[in-house]
Formats: sequence, C-alpha cells, structure tokens
Amino acid sequence: MTTHDTSATALDALGVLDGIVRHTTVHGIPTLYAPRPGEITAGLAFRVGHADETLPTAGITHLVEHLALYRLGLSDLHYNGATADTYTLFHVTGDEDEVVTYLNSVCAALRDLPMDRLETEKEILRTEAGSRGQGPMSQMPLWRYGAQGYGLSSYDELGTRSLTADQVRHWAETRFTRDNAVLFLTADRVPDGLDLTLPAGRRFPSPAPSSALPVTPAYLRGEDGHLVFTSVVRRSTAAAVFAEVLGRALFQDLRQKGGYSYSAEADYSSRDADFATLTAYADALPQKQDAAVGGFVDAFARLRAGRIEQAELDSARGKLLKRYDVPDLGAALLPSYALSLLTGHRILTPEQHRDEIGAVGIDDLREVAREAWDGGLLQVPARDAEWAGLTPAPRFSPSGVSGTLHPSLEDDDVTLIIGETGVTLSTPGGLVTVRYDACAAMTTRPDGARCLTGLDGFRISVEPTLFGDVTAERIAVLDRAVPAAAVVPLPARPAEEIPQPRERTAPAPRTPAESRQTGGRGAAGRVTGHFVFVTALATLWPVLLVTLLVNGIHEPGIGIAALAGFALEFWLLYAARNLYRTGQPTTPQ
Repeated sequence: MTTHDTSATALDALGVLDGIVRHTTVHGIPTLYAPRPGEITAGLAFRVGHADETLPTAGITHLVEHLALYRLGLSDLHYNGATADTYTLFHVTGDEDEVVTYLNSVCAALRDLPMDRLETEKEILRTEAGSRGQGPMSQMPLWRYGAQGYGLSSYDELGTRSLTADQVRHWAETRFTRDNAVLFLTADRVPDGLDLTLPAGRRFPSPAPSSALPVTPAYLRGEDGHLVFTSVVRRSTAAAVFAEVLGRALFQDLRQKGGYSYSAEADYSSRDADFATLTAYADALPQKQDAAVGGFVDAFARLRAGRIEQAELDSARGKLLKRYDVPDLGAALLPSYALSLLTGHRILTPEQHRDEIGAVGIDDLREVAREAWDGGLLQVPARDAEWAGLTPAPRFSPSGVSGTLHPSLEDDDVTLIIGETGVTLSTPGGLVTVRYDACAAMTTRPDGARCLTGLDGFRISVEPTLFGDVTAERIAVLDRAVPAAAVVPLPARPAEEIPQPRERTAPAPRTPAESRQTGGRGAAGRVTGHFVFVTALATLWPVLLVTLLVNGIHEPGIGIAALAGFALEFWLLYAARNLYRTGQPTTPQ
C-alpha cells in the first residue's frame, strides 16, 4: 500500500469529517474508511457513466465493467459492478483477504482488459438488455435531454454492436484512472496487500446537460394507468425535504382521500454536483386516471401556493432525521461521501446536515415547489394538459429540408425528403427532421436501410422498400453526409425481416400521441424506452446493500444518488428500442 498526498487533492474537502470518517490515499486514489463490525464492504467508484457516452458508443462503460469482472468468474465472493449515469462502482463484501483479492483483480483487469472476451461480453450485454421489461417512466430522460448525455439512459447500448477493442481499451485507459476514482471501506484501517495501481489521468466533470424541451412546464402523452412527473432542481436540503412533503401530499390526496391511486410517491436523486432530479409517480385505473391527473395538479398547486401544514413539514423532517439513527454512522455515510467527493458536491457532517434540515421552512418549500413546477415535464395518460398551464412537448420538428421527394408506398400523405443537409419525413401531423450535422447516430444495414436519430431525439427510418425511388445513389447521399463517428453498422437481416409495403387501407383516425410516436408509420418520432425493476435480488444484494447505506444518510437525496444510480443500472439503463417499425424491426434487437 502506498499513501501520499496529491496536489490540490479533493481530500481537503473532508476536513470536516475528522472523527466520523478517516481519509488517505492509496496508490493515488482518495480513500475513505470508517469501522463497522463484521465483514468489510468496499467500493471502488469511477466518475464515468452512461451520460459520458455518445449514442454510437452507448454501453462502452458497461462493457468495461463486465470485462473487469470477468476473471473473478465463479468466485464465492459477494461482489458486483454497476454502471449509472455519472459513475461506475465495483463493490464487494467479505473478509479482509477477499476484499483485497477483489480490488486487486479489478484494477489488474482495468490495466489489461481481457479483449479476447470482447465479442462474448457484447453478446451478454445484448442478452441482458433483451431480458428487461417495460416501465412507465422510460420516456422521460429522452424527452428532456434528447439522444445525448443524460438522455442516453432511454436508449439501446448501440456500442455493443460496433465498438472495437481499441475504443474500449482507450476508454478504460482514460476514464478508469486513479485520478478519476474514489475508494471506500468499512474498516478501521486500510488493509495490507492492496495493489490498486492504475494509470494517471484527470477527474472528469459531470456531463453538461442538454435540452430537448424548448418550453417548460411541458407535458407528453404516455401509457394508460400511469402519471409521471420529473423536474430538475438545484441540489439542496430544502429540495430533499420537499420531495418528502410532495410524496406525502400525493399519497394523502390520490390514495387516501380520492382513492384514485394505489402507488403515489415522490423521489429526489442527485444528477450532478449542483442539480438533482425530482420524480413523482402515481398509478390509476383507466376510469380514474383523469381524476388522478386533476388531483396531482391540485396537490402541486397547493404546495406552490405555500399552503403547507406545519405538521407536514415536521413529519418530513422527522423521517429524514431518522436516517441518522443508525449504528456505525460513519460507515453508513461512506458511499454517500465517496460519491460527493467524486462529483465535487459539498460535504456536510451529520450535525451540519441536521441543522440544515431543522432550518427548512414553509417558505423554502414553496420556492422549491415553484422551481420544480416551472421546470417540470408531466407524462399524462389519455388526455391533454394545457388546462393545467402546460405546453405540449414538441412532437414534430420546427422545419424541414429541401431535396428529392420519395412518396410512401403505403400512405399517400407521407413523403420522405432526402436533402443535402438532412432528412425530413412529411406526415399529416407535421415534419420530422434529422440534420446530418446534428445526427446522434445512423444505423446501417447491408440491404440499404438507414435509421437516423437526431441529437434532439427525433428519429427517421429510411427503408428503401417502403418509399419510391430510394435508390443506392440516394442512400449514398446519407452515407457521405453523416459523420463517420455517428455510423453504427448492423448485421444483415433475413429476407423475411425486410419490410414490404402493406396493402393500402383507409387510415384510422390517429391520436396526437400516435402521430408523435410513429410520425406516419414506423418512420419517425421520439423513441420510447423501457424501465425495469430487477427482481433477481439473490445475486444483486451486495449492490443494494450499498445503495441502502447511501439512501438519504448524507443530505437527504444526496444519499439517494447511489440508489438512483443502481436503479438506473436496472431500470434507467435500458434503451428504448424497436418502437418505430416499418412492418418489421429496423433497429437492433
């Protein structure tokens, strides 16, 4: 073990923790430790995650994680890895020798990834993605951020199709470095025998957020039976307390009083050093979902007006303060402190945080409620929401491109336009455009099919069999214009999977939501993703143990960062796939 100081080390920020958590460096990695009886829990976290990738490289961090753990094989260790939006965590629970073996193995693998496993691990990740289910919150990151940054949690890991060994190796060498890492251990000392040698690098800041919402508050149409609200608020103790108050208000109004919902809850989770995501959810039977939407809007309006009972505030405070009533508090705080150190967020002692919780007043909650509503995105079932002062999230592009016209062979009202600056699909509802200089990714098939996704999340599938005169020369225009870094080759499809025009029939009336999602049948629109709650906890309990340690202990909601990150590993990671189909799938399975 090597312990030394680093220049301008972030450990200086931990001076307030003396007596609660001790800190040092191990082979240049900032290290936090605090004692807890029994087995040791250790975590090695890196400041890199899904949001640092691009759509064509999506999954590269997850792939490095899998490769780093391969050599541990069928070990009896309780270990796992998790890739979240902004960090990757390698976690283990065991005795001192087991912890040393695990951490040394991970770092050795990161120094020399087993590239002979690359294609196999890609296949495993695709299988893992295919085994996940759907969930009502899957669209929200995409609609807010588009097909980049924090929006990538709504997308397939396209990189599992085309990433090369050089790309993966470079990612590991530059992101999985000692200067981009933090280690924590529930022990009274750093174990002997650790070899955490990693290349030097730099601490990467959290990704800058993008925006696909020109106006907020906004709404979109979602699935029947589900109401979802998200907003981005400044990280603060007041915002964390507000999430508790909001969750209690929704439960009381929508379940206990109205009987509209069974689940009605709210959550606060950190996004980066300065901002957090506020999420609220309520379910409802189809015959009661309009009432649930009305009840949700009314509950939020009450909080925005500051009509908050002192008892509501006291109850929320009490719940948050109870999170400090745990044995071995220093050990329980470790994951949260490690993530705050990793992302550059402020670090408070329990006493400082208790004081902040006690200082939150009703006026503070009112201000958070207004901030949350003003930046909100509400997904409503089966109805519009302009009546609540919300603006529809854009379902179509503001403009199109000029170029050659290619009429749909299925619908006289749909035309594909291939131009020199981009591609537009003209539909009865409006135009959907992907410009080449703002193309997040273009998948290609040997049969000529191309699928373009814009950075704003809009998507157009170009199927030569479904549009007139889409010749090889016109496809070549796309291939020349889209930047090479955005191109993702896909394998050939069986002949029966290449879509063919349907017989023309009188079109059924289309709702605005259908128009937005299909853009004229399988050609364009924002992608819908899939969230999942993982039930196979037998192999994942060590990861969940760490998230529970984090959840709410160091600043309510800051601790939820790890919980949210692992949840993203399980139900925010899975990308939206195959929504826009032209008879048969045109995107990777």
